Amino acid sequence: MEITCGTDIIEIDRIKKSITERFLKEVYNESEIEYCESKKAMKYQHYAARFAAKEAIFKAISNKLESKFDLTWKDVEVINDKNRKANNKLYK
Repeated sequence: MEITCGTDIIEIDRIKKSITERFLKEVYNESEIEYCESKKAMKYQHYAARFAAKEAIFKAISNKLESKFDLTWKDVEVINDKNRKANNKLYK
């Protein structure tokens, strides 16, 4: 069995400047948007964390994809478990 790992670091200000209605709809699922928006003053940190998690998944599985277009941002969802720890869910 092959195990791969992806990592990503993102600047919160970069995400804050990128937040538009179009960007949100292309990158985040409704539940992710709802979660981040509920964090009020800290919402950009949560958007950035979810973006970095999604990017890390793409890096980890990119060598398994025939085309970079086989997976979209919304095919990956970052969710919190009962202990509020973020986890990833892949829809493909």
